[in-house]
Amino acid sequence: MRGIAGKRVLVTAGGGGIGRTIAAAFLAEGARVWICDIDPAALAETRSAHAELGTSRTDVADAGAVDAMFEALEQAFGGLDFLINNAGIAGPTGPVETLDPVDWRRCVAVNLDGAFLCARRAVPLLKSAGGGALVNISSTAGLMGYPLRTPYASAKWAVIGLTRSLAIELGPYGIRVNAICPGSVEGRRMARVVWAEAAARGISEEEVRQGYVRTTSMRSFMPPEQIAAMALFLCSYLGASISGQAIAVDGNTETLSG
Repeated sequence: MRGIAGKRVLVTAGGGGIGRTIAAAFLAEGARVWICDIDPAALAETRSAHAELGTSRTDVADAGAVDAMFEALEQAFGGLDFLINNAGIAGPTGPVETLDPVDWRRCVAVNLDGAFLCARRAVPLLKSAGGGALVNISSTAGLMGYPLRTPYASAKWAVIGLTRSLAIELGPYGIRVNAICPGSVEGRRMARVVWAEAAARGISEEEVRQGYVRTTSMRSFMPPEQIAAMALFLCSYLGASISGQAIAVDGNTETLSG
């Protein structure tokens, strides 16, 4: 119905959370979907629910692992139409002077380098397909300051810079590039973020959660299905003229410092 059926899609970090929800949404539209994840148990669980998925155990921050994944994907699918760069990690939480440079580098490597490494391999396939779409998952942390989360926010801001630069570079080839900026999304990943912030600030997890709710105009966390719906829209013919955008799907996050 939306021009998704039969298309070939790669969703990174598709073994759980937002990535798994996005993969399921594309499958429901009749797409051929490949997912990767660093967690073999998550891959196995998702594959058991969706046997038609192609899968790779891949650390997207490892250039060799990304190359191997794309070789397997190209052999199975013969090409690619859409890339969803979803892989990311929360990184360390705490005042900047307490952060370990090793943790900083790992956060940037997964969130930013991983998006670059996958785009680098995907773009020739998208060009060969005659066009397509690349969707990077950034964050509302890529749109505003985020105290105690400087590695994550810095990487997510950079993802938006990558998005807008690639949109200019790839537009002449019919390739649309956009970023989705989720806010507080229900799920285990956000639960871990809440726990870490509560520990860093010396307050309860419920206080942290309610702080996020209060600073969102719609006063709620978002279901992951809303992120998946935006990814589908941007890849479908309905989003055929949208490129170079950073689109918040977050109930309007007013601040990240509350």
